[in-house]
Amino acid sequence: MSSPTSIDIGMPGMKSGIEGVPTFEGEQTGKEYTSDQEVRWCPGCGDYAVLKAVQGFLPQLGLRRENIVFVSGIGCSSRFPYYLDTYGMHSIHGRAPSIATGIATAREDLSVWVVTGDGDALSIGGNHLIHALRRNVNMTILLFNNRIYGLTKGQYSPTSEPGKITKSTPMGSVDHPFNPVSLALGAEATFVARTIDSDRKHLTAVLSAAAAHRGTSLVEIYQNCPIFNDGAFDAIKGAETKADAIIPLEHGQPIRFGSDGAKGLIRDSETGGVKVALVADLGKGAEDQILIHDARNPDPTLAFAISRLTDAGYLHQAPIGIFRQVERPTYDDQARAQVATAHEAATGTPIDRLAALIGGGDTWTVA
Repeated sequence: MSSPTSIDIGMPGMKSGIEGVPTFEGEQTGKEYTSDQEVRWCPGCGDYAVLKAVQGFLPQLGLRRENIVFVSGIGCSSRFPYYLDTYGMHSIHGRAPSIATGIATAREDLSVWVVTGDGDALSIGGNHLIHALRRNVNMTILLFNNRIYGLTKGQYSPTSEPGKITKSTPMGSVDHPFNPVSLALGAEATFVARTIDSDRKHLTAVLSAAAAHRGTSLVEIYQNCPIFNDGAFDAIKGAETKADAIIPLEHGQPIRFGSDGAKGLIRDSETGGVKVALVADLGKGAEDQILIHDARNPDPTLAFAISRLTDAGYLHQAPIGIFRQVERPTYDDQARAQVATAHEAATGTPIDRLAALIGGGDTWTVA
């Protein structure tokens, strides 16, 4: 039985550097990626763990710091650029994916990252997020999900469970929440994963795969807010409950979980989706019924079905790992190719090219 921290982290031929981005010759450490700014989050916030993981992971990319840029929106997690000694931008609410799209398209030599939260990305920024995903721009999006608005002091968010009592919903939320992984798969994102703030090994492995992916990578990070939504992910973190709560996804491996792998995922003939089953109850041929995880299947249907197992209220079962990891032409690569083609087609002096542009296409003469 594989542990949730044992996952396939890369496509065949994965390398430490990122295609198109200049590499760094020599050794780097996490200290070199740590800025001189005081880190200011609430004590116990899950953002601290993610920041440390990112600072420790960035040297593994083998890139120069000046070729890495972090763009954030608005929210607690959006302070990230201040705490990293790379280029960065604290942008406007919900628009980080759009700004990052411009950077990635204009500068092939940059490794572009977006740091956002469930409120920033899925409320005011929802439109920008889904279009970045469908375009498949070369960027890595880290979506911190604590299921609450932390920066504005505890209102319910687009991922808060139904009935959630907050300052803005004193009688309980009547909204139906987003499932960020399902949303990303529905937008046909080419890389979609979920990890946990407190699992350093798993978080680092997922980040490695996301950074190496050519195209848009979305990583949802379950992140605890100890002040306004403490314990939201206790089921997947508790020593006595996580074995039954976490469904580890490992490419090419049977999807089993629970104590000694007693549970597994099988097809649900009634709904067409998937469901949890006790392996012992499956009888003869049980192993043949257990689903084998295929993150590289071009069809996202099964990955979407697995994402629906997430219980938005109590996380009785939470699939953790890489849901989808496929290749598709990227928006920025294709845009740059078109510019290069147009440039190669241009002939003559600048004046000649301007005259050809003005006189090209449909023209008419005014008497």
